[in-house]
Amino acid sequence: MHIFEGACVALVTPFQDEHSVNVEALKKLLDYQIENGTDAILVNGTTGEPATMTKEEKHLVIETTLEHVAGRVPVIAGTGGNNTAAAIEESRFAKEAGVDAILVVTPYYNKCSQDGLVQHYFAIADAVDIPMILYNVPSRTGVNITPATLARLAEHKNIVAIKEASGNISQIAEMARLVEGKMDLYSGNDDQVVPLMSLGGRGVISVLSNIAPGPVHEMAMAYLQGDVKKACQMQLQYNPLGNAMFTDVNPIPVKTALNLMGFQAGPLRLPLSEMKEEAKAKLAETLKAFGLL
Repeated sequence: MHIFEGACVALVTPFQDEHSVNVEALKKLLDYQIENGTDAILVNGTTGEPATMTKEEKHLVIETTLEHVAGRVPVIAGTGGNNTAAAIEESRFAKEAGVDAILVVTPYYNKCSQDGLVQHYFAIADAVDIPMILYNVPSRTGVNITPATLARLAEHKNIVAIKEASGNISQIAEMARLVEGKMDLYSGNDDQVVPLMSLGGRGVISVLSNIAPGPVHEMAMAYLQGDVKKACQMQLQYNPLGNAMFTDVNPIPVKTALNLMGFQAGPLRLPLSEMKEEAKAKLAETLKAFGLL
C-alpha cells in the first residue's frame, strides 16, 4: 500500500491574519508544488501550524487542497494529537473528505509508554480504514517510537509507513531491518534524505520542498533511479539551504522565506514569532545564493 515515492512537501498554511486561512494563497502554493514535481502533499503537519488552528480551519485546508489538487498527486492530512478520541475524529473527517492517507504524530505533553503508543495507534487504525503514516519526532513530542515498537505497529494492515525524524541513523537502520517489506520509511529530516534512502527508504516528507520542490524531488528520484552519485551531490549541495530552514523553530524560517519569495504565506501565529531583521537578512542572502530571490 505505497502512498508515494520521492518528495512530499510538508506544506505551510498561509494565513490571511490571526483569524483566517488565505485560501487563494494556498491554491497558489499547491500549484507551485505540483508544477515543480512534488510527488505528494501533506497538509496540517507540523509545518502547517495545526496546533494554533481551529478545527474548522484545518477542515477548510483539507477540503480546499483536495478540490484544487483534484487527484494530480496524493494528499495526506495530519490528524494526530495527544487525545486518541480526537485523533480518531479528525482521521474520520480526513477519510470522508477523500485524502489518500493520514499522518499521525506520537502523543505529546501527556506522553505515554511504548505499550500506550501501540494502543493509541491501533485504536486509530482500527477505527479508520485508511493508510496511516506514523510520525516519529521525539525532539518535539518527548516520545520516541523504538524499533521494537515499530515492528509491532507494522503488523496492522492500515499502518503502512513512518516519517522518521529522530535524526538517529542507527535507530533508523534497526527499524529498516525489522520492518523490511512491511512498512515504508520516509525521511523527516531534509539533511538525511539520501542516508535514509540508502537503508531502503522511499523518499522524504520535506520542509525544504516548500521553497525548493524541484530539487528535492530530483534528488529523491535520482536515488530511486539508481543515480546514487547525483543524489549524494544534491544532498550536499542543498544542505545549506535546508539548514537555513531550521535556524529558528520550524516553520518560522520557511514561512518567512516564502513571504520573501512573494507567496503571501502570511503571518505566524503565537507562540511562534517573526524572525528578527538580522536573521531575516541572512535568510534572504541564502535564498539569493540559491537563485530563489
